[in-house]
Amino acid sequence: MITLPDSIRVFERGWLSANNVLLVGRHDTALIDSGYVTHAPQTLELVRHELPGRRLDRLYTTHLHSDHCGGNALLEAHFGCDTFVPAPEEEKVRHWDEDALGFRALGQQCPRFLIDGVVRPGDVLTLGDLEWQVLGAPGHQAHSLIWYCAAHKLLVSADALWQNGFGVIFPELEGDEGFEEAAATLDVIAALDVEVVVPGHGAMFTDVDAALTRARRRLDFLSSKPANNAEYAVKVLLKFLLLERQRIPVADVQALLASIPVVVATNLRHLHKSEADLAAWAIKQLVRGLAAKIDGDDLVNV
Repeated sequence: MITLPDSIRVFERGWLSANNVLLVGRHDTALIDSGYVTHAPQTLELVRHELPGRRLDRLYTTHLHSDHCGGNALLEAHFGCDTFVPAPEEEKVRHWDEDALGFRALGQQCPRFLIDGVVRPGDVLTLGDLEWQVLGAPGHQAHSLIWYCAAHKLLVSADALWQNGFGVIFPELEGDEGFEEAAATLDVIAALDVEVVVPGHGAMFTDVDAALTRARRRLDFLSSKPANNAEYAVKVLLKFLLLERQRIPVADVQALLASIPVVVATNLRHLHKSEADLAAWAIKQLVRGLAAKIDGDDLVNV
């Protein structure tokens, strides 16, 4: 059983929403990541339950993917909390440029929220009466951040490291560098004295060296040829749609994938399939991997 300091509460969410890390100090409170918009009411209730008679003072976002910041607007509206994002994203958020933020490209929702400040690699923050170092973690997303508490050898790793892998290396899909950055991020994590990892998705874990070994093997496979990362991305984005909707008519999958700009660009750049073939392939992959099943005319989440 993993024991955390008394000031830390971790809400492990389903894969549609990122995990939430609540830090309860004597004088103020903070939350790292708020989950996806369709789960925002649940996020609010989880936070309210843990803060009876108190407000949420600060809200931090590890990176601007909708499953990590989709609850920001509701939490702001309820608590009036101050919200902070990675510094390079500041102007995109202030002007709410959904194209630059990538929400539209990924076919996902995120209600507009306001920000009160930014966070940078190298910042040292006191959250939950504990000192946290903020570290850059590019790879999955160019401006992603991770949080490290040396006193308790605890890492909030976002999507840079899970127990079995990490998030899609999205920059590579867009023609930017991502694999080398992801490898460098794994090296940064390996250099820390970490005993407990709170990942962006999935359960907390302590087998850090084993997780890093698995992540490096995964990265070697994805970077061995561009199509590997591209195929992974298409499967993940279809699975995300299933997590959100739970069931999708098989006949609608082709049009749904064709409506997601990242999928269209990825297919054109790396996979070279017709829209129909791409949809059929993606469905087959999810079913084969036991991530979905066919029920009558529908593709159903498993």
